[in-house]
Amino acid sequence: MCFLVTMSLSSSSSMPLLSTILLVCCIGVSNSYLHQRGKDGYNTFDDTSTDVPSQNSITAPKMNEPYFDDSITNNVTALVGKSAYLSCRVRNLGNKTVSWIRHRDLHILTVGTYTYTTDQRFQTAFHRDLNEWTLQIKWAQKRDAGLYEAQISTIPIKSFSIRLNIVEPSATILGGSDLFVDKGSTINLTCTIRFGPEPPGHIFWYHENKEIVAESPRGGIDIKRVYGEWTTSYLLIRNANIADSGVYRCAPAGGSDTSIKVHVFLHGERPEAMQTGTSTYFADKNYIMHTLLVATIVSIYNIFRDYYSSIILIEHTSIDYIT
Repeated sequence: MCFLVTMSLSSSSSMPLLSTILLVCCIGVSNSYLHQRGKDGYNTFDDTSTDVPSQNSITAPKMNEPYFDDSITNNVTALVGKSAYLSCRVRNLGNKTVSWIRHRDLHILTVGTYTYTTDQRFQTAFHRDLNEWTLQIKWAQKRDAGLYEAQISTIPIKSFSIRLNIVEPSATILGGSDLFVDKGSTINLTCTIRFGPEPPGHIFWYHENKEIVAESPRGGIDIKRVYGEWTTSYLLIRNANIADSGVYRCAPAGGSDTSIKVHVFLHGERPEAMQTGTSTYFADKNYIMHTLLVATIVSIYNIFRDYYSSIILIEHTSIDYIT
């Protein structure tokens, strides 16, 4: 149709320019139409060509591609001497494999369920119902802490990183390193145990390396344990006497212990003397006397210095006056 219009207009001698413009426009529209078909493979007009790819062949590879379920945690804390478990969930794995890599030395630990390292503490288990691959590290040590990576053997490789923290239960007695109490009052010690995936089986209290038990012949001893975010143990010793002074230790089973020094003193005694003993008390007195002596000497020196300075000033003044 564009050709007919062009020819019609071309026959008119009065409109040669307009016919040329219409011819160029028709050619441009035709080229644009052909270019659209070459780009999409099909178009939005009534195209009945049979060379269009099927919808399934386009989307199927994307839908069936393996991927990691990122809803699982990527930060794990384990206890020294216990097993550490690092897990990842893989969807649409198909015929691909899952490997575990240790980042610090890029060492391949496992491929599938096969252990690829001579350290037999590492092994992988597959839980089919969850599509979950779990790397187990037996008898975890502090050196095992760091970054680990699960990899799917796709091209390019897909990975999922997990940071492993290794801790050991640590005990802390509230109140600092020293506690001062009056004779006849109650010694109240509070010990908290942190970084334990489970409460310690036992928490032991010691006084001067001798275990404290509630059934002690001394009497007046009460030990309580409270579970929560942290495990807490309370030691109460009623009617404290001088013999109760000394070092107390809180020692959770399977964890590091901590200690505090308790000072029981009579009314009117100086806590400073009880803190470090009688010898230090006399040392403190000697230190005070030495300080006073030095201060006295400095004061006498300043007095004499001012005195002689004033005499020299008077002599100079007299000489100037006579002159």
